[in-house]
Amino acid sequence: MTALHPDPYRDVDAQPDPIRFAESLEERGRTPSQVRLRQRFLRFMPVRPGHAVLEVGCGTGVVLRDLAARVGPRGRVAGVDQSRWLVRAAAGILRRHPLRRRIALRVAAGGRLPFAADRFDATLAVTLLLHVAQPLEVVKEMARVTRPGGLVAVQDQDFGTVAVTHPDRALTERIMAGVAARLYEEPWSGRRLPGLLRAAGLERVRLLTDVYQDTTLEPYTKSFLERRAENAVRFGLVDERTAQGWLDGLTALVAQEAFVLTMNYYGAVGAKAPAPRGRRRPR
Repeated sequence: MTALHPDPYRDVDAQPDPIRFAESLEERGRTPSQVRLRQRFLRFMPVRPGHAVLEVGCGTGVVLRDLAARVGPRGRVAGVDQSRWLVRAAAGILRRHPLRRRIALRVAAGGRLPFAADRFDATLAVTLLLHVAQPLEVVKEMARVTRPGGLVAVQDQDFGTVAVTHPDRALTERIMAGVAARLYEEPWSGRRLPGLLRAAGLERVRLLTDVYQDTTLEPYTKSFLERRAENAVRFGLVDERTAQGWLDGLTALVAQEAFVLTMNYYGAVGAKAPAPRGRRRPR
């Protein structure tokens, strides 16, 4: 039996409790600071009424639902994810959504998109590339299915920029940096995005830097830190008692109104080169 990758988002369907991942994605989507990050990124692209837009790694459809509102009645939105479980969860949520008819879902990996070339006005991937073994191949596929002159946009967090208050700074560094280094091939993922777009042949690359901020220990932040503590035990960085003591220290800071967690998010947008004169866009 092949061992699972330490990053569970590499293969959600193989996890013992995939419901947890769907709940976490929806919880993050509702967090006010995450809503602001997402909306600012979509304005930065920008997504316009009438656009045909593809999201790669759509998860439970949080971004798809935002996109459906932005493209309007003449636009269309497609989402793909390699997890059958997450696509089913997204479909279940969409059944109750007023803009569900604008959104189509498919199961597909980012490196093998099941679409013809030049099909979309814009493609995007939000907090996906951190979890991908070959991010450049995904960006190239996104560019392939984007029309000439269209936009390719990617956003990712960067775990080299996490700042969290705690009385034990050395332990905090051991847990936060140590877990990230063992989970991800490139924990400093956000800062690589402009280079990835340029390596994929995109032009006029622009960068947006934004910050996730929490001073009250929102439910998403709390579960994020609890998972870090859990993984620190799993990876042998600390024992269970030390991990729980670290979490208790964070809770104490919240009670003192002294808790702070921030992390940079980077969004990069590039344009696909225009088609040579005389070449028509496929219909």
